[in-house]
Amino acid sequence: MTVCHAGGMRCLIIEDEGSLALATGEALKEYGWVVDLAHDGRTGLNRAVQGDYDVVIIDIMLPVLNGYDVLRQLRASEVWTPVLMLTAKDGEYDQTDAFELGADDYVTKPFHTSVLAARLSALMRRSPKERPTRLIVGDLTLDPSTHRVHRGGTEVTLTTREFALLQHFMRHPDQVISKGVLLEEVWDSNYPGADNVVEVYVGYLRKKIDAPFGVMSLETVRGRGYRLVADAAPLG
Repeated sequence: MTVCHAGGMRCLIIEDEGSLALATGEALKEYGWVVDLAHDGRTGLNRAVQGDYDVVIIDIMLPVLNGYDVLRQLRASEVWTPVLMLTAKDGEYDQTDAFELGADDYVTKPFHTSVLAARLSALMRRSPKERPTRLIVGDLTLDPSTHRVHRGGTEVTLTTREFALLQHFMRHPDQVISKGVLLEEVWDSNYPGADNVVEVYVGYLRKKIDAPFGVMSLETVRGRGYRLVADAAPLG
């Protein structure tokens, strides 16, 4: 495996396991990285926001602020530094949640430093991240960077999964999307849970984005799937 020399590029590792953080940092220095360490989420977030880093490595299980919260607040602060999530958790939903919040890559422990260095090099070859575009469908707005949703001037609080489902609908307004596509794109094609999970979460969304506002924008198209429409009909 060929790994490009980093040539003095700066990396912040936010990892509470001191020995692992130190060993990883020392190993990355061999590839030319300039490495800083933080051992809790709050300290790491402050350094990531204030520092000029080329990449940030974030563990999910952190004290004070967990890795998800660090990532969410980093993106909400409009810091688009590439982020690689590093964790012992390897469930598919952990990966999905990380990517939904704005992560660029994901590596599970244990790992070889050469693999980590190669993934970091790949991140550096990509184009710089730009601020995600707000999605607008009718009077419904969704901001991927801040993880916030509004209907008109009212903010709507959604869970991570609800947000991901709505985001998919809003990227494809007025299009009928089947349950199978939603399972594959929002969950995973090998999702082992209940078959009616899409129906359940569509119901959750309707209770939050439609019912309180007296409209029906998330429609059921019998036998085909669901559709989010811009011209929401009033509830009967």
